[in-house]
Amino acid sequence: MTTKIKLENLRKKMKEEGIDAYIIPSSDPHKSEYVADRWKSREWISGFTGSAGLVVVTQDHAGLWTDSRYFLQALDELKDSEFELHKVYNQFIPQHYTWLKENLKDGDTIGFNGQTLSENDVKRCKAYLTNVRLKYDQDLIEAVWDGRPEIPKNQIFLHDEKFCGFSSEKKLKQLRKVIADEGLDYYIIASLDDIAWLYNIRCNDVDFNPVAIAYSIVSKDSAILFINEAKLTAEVKEKLNANGVSFRPYPSIIDFLQDQDKTKVCGYDPYKLNQILFDSIAGKKKASKNFTTELKAVKNDTEIGCFRKVMVKDGVALLKTFMWLEDTLGKETITEYDLANKLSFFRSQQEGYFGESFSAIVGYESNGAIIHYRPDKEKSKEIKNEGVLLVDSGGQYFDGTTDITRTFCFDEPQEELKTAYTAVLKGHIALDDVVYPVGTIGGQLDVLARQALWSEGLNYLHGTGHGVGFFLNVHEDPQGFTAGSSPRANTPLKEGMVTSNEPGYYKDNAFGIRIENLILTKKSAKEGFYEHETLTLFPIETKMIDETKMDHKEKSWLNRYHQEVFERLSPALNEKEQNWLKVKCKPLG
Repeated sequence: MTTKIKLENLRKKMKEEGIDAYIIPSSDPHKSEYVADRWKSREWISGFTGSAGLVVVTQDHAGLWTDSRYFLQALDELKDSEFELHKVYNQFIPQHYTWLKENLKDGDTIGFNGQTLSENDVKRCKAYLTNVRLKYDQDLIEAVWDGRPEIPKNQIFLHDEKFCGFSSEKKLKQLRKVIADEGLDYYIIASLDDIAWLYNIRCNDVDFNPVAIAYSIVSKDSAILFINEAKLTAEVKEKLNANGVSFRPYPSIIDFLQDQDKTKVCGYDPYKLNQILFDSIAGKKKASKNFTTELKAVKNDTEIGCFRKVMVKDGVALLKTFMWLEDTLGKETITEYDLANKLSFFRSQQEGYFGESFSAIVGYESNGAIIHYRPDKEKSKEIKNEGVLLVDSGGQYFDGTTDITRTFCFDEPQEELKTAYTAVLKGHIALDDVVYPVGTIGGQLDVLARQALWSEGLNYLHGTGHGVGFFLNVHEDPQGFTAGSSPRANTPLKEGMVTSNEPGYYKDNAFGIRIENLILTKKSAKEGFYEHETLTLFPIETKMIDETKMDHKEKSWLNRYHQEVFERLSPALNEKEQNWLKVKCKPLG
C-alpha cells in the first residue's frame, strides 16, 4: 500500500469520525523510544524511519515534525510523498501545536490514540489548543492498517543476580518504602525498562531494548504484572511468585483501575502513563516522578563492576573490527552496511552478548553529517581509503550496555576538519575531567562540551549525553547532559549514574564528527563534590588533532586515557593486536 493510499484511507476514516486533524506520535502505550512493530504507526503512515518524530494529518496537509538529528534523513525518506518536513529546533517545545492552532478553526476536533500520548502530553495539548475539542478514545490506524502486527508474545527470561546485584525482592522493598513515604496506596509502572529492572526480567519484544510488553501495579502488600501469560516460563513464574508477584492479562489493567476503591490514592508518572490509563483510575491520583526510574539510574556496585568488565569485551570487539577495516580497505569493496555487520559479528564473539543496543550508525563522508544515519544494504556508500568516517555503535550484554562513537580519517585531514575535530575533543575532555558539587544538574555541565566549539563559531544541535541502562535501554532517563527545560537537563547527577559524553560537529553534505564515551559519576576526593570515571575503552583517533590548540592538561588527559586503554585491553589480545593498539595509543608530545 502506497503512502498516498494510506493517507486517503485515514482521511476517509477521519471524516467518518468527525476528526479534523489526527496526531500520530512515535510512541507506544508505554511511552517507549523504540517500539514493537505493532506501534510503528508514524513510520507506517509516513515512511520516515527515524526513532523520533510526530505526524499530523488533516484533509489538506500531511506533516512530519522531527529534530535536527533527522533533518537530512527525513528529507530523503519523505521526498516522494505528500508529507512536508517541519524542522524542530527545540525538541522540548511542541511546535506542531502552534501549527495546529494556526490552521484549525474554533470548535474543530483533534484526534489521537489516547494510549500513545501521556497524561502530560494531553495536558499540554489542552493548554495550547484551548479552542478545539479532543477525541482520543479510538485508534484510527487500527482501522486502516491491514495486516498490522500483533503485540509480541516472546518469552521472558530472568536476569541473573550475579549481574544485576539486587534481587527483585529487595527492589520491591525499596519501592514500597518510597510508596509509603509518599502516602500512596498503590503505584502504576508503565515504562517497560522500569518493569524489567524491578522484576529482573528481560525479553526481546522491542528491537535493541531487552524488555517485555507489560504493565505493573505495586502496593504495600501486592505486586501485579499485567502481561500475556504465554510469555512466562515455569521458571519465571516460580521465581516471581516466590517474591509475591501475581499475574493478570495485559489488557485487564483498565478494568482493574476502574474497579479500585475510590478512596485509594494512586501514584503515577504523568510523563509515562498514557491518557487512557489515567482516565481509568477510579480513586485519587497523585502525580510524581517514576520512582523506579530514579532507583534504576543509580547503579549498584555489582552493576558498576560488570560495566568495567564489559567495556573490555566491547573494546576488543571494536579493535578486531577496525583492524579488519584497515587490512581490507583498498583490497575489497566495503560498504557502510558491511562495516555495521562486521561490528555486530565481532561483538557476537564476546561472552554474554545479546544483541546491538541500537542500529549502528556508520556514516562515511556526507552520510556522517546525518546524525542518526543508518546504512541501508542497497543504498549505503562504499568506504574508501580516504575521507572521514563516523561510527556510533553499541552492544547489549548480560553484564552491561555499551555505546561508543569514534571518528576516523583515512587521508591527510584538511585544516577545517582538524579545527572542528580538536574542538569536539576539547569539549569531550572538559566534560569528562570536571569536578562539580553534589546537586549539580546535567544542564549546568552541557556548556563545558560546547565552549571550544563556540570559540570557533561552531555548534551541534543535539544533547551532549544521556543516561545508559544496565542490560536495558541505551537511552535511559532521568539524567543527561543537555540544555533546556527537559527533565534530563534538570535532574541532579548522583553517584553511580552512567551517562554518555558525546559532543560533535556536522557539516551538511561533507562530514560528521562525534566522540563518545560512557562515564560514571562518583565521589571526588574533594568532600561534597563529584567527578567522572571513563568506562569506555577504545583509542580516540589522533590523526585529526591540531596539537597547537591542545593545552598540557588536555594532552595529559588523552595520554592517561590511552595508557589505560592499552593496559586494560592488552591481556585479551594477541601480539599482532597488541602492536596495533600500541600505535593507536601512542602518546601526544
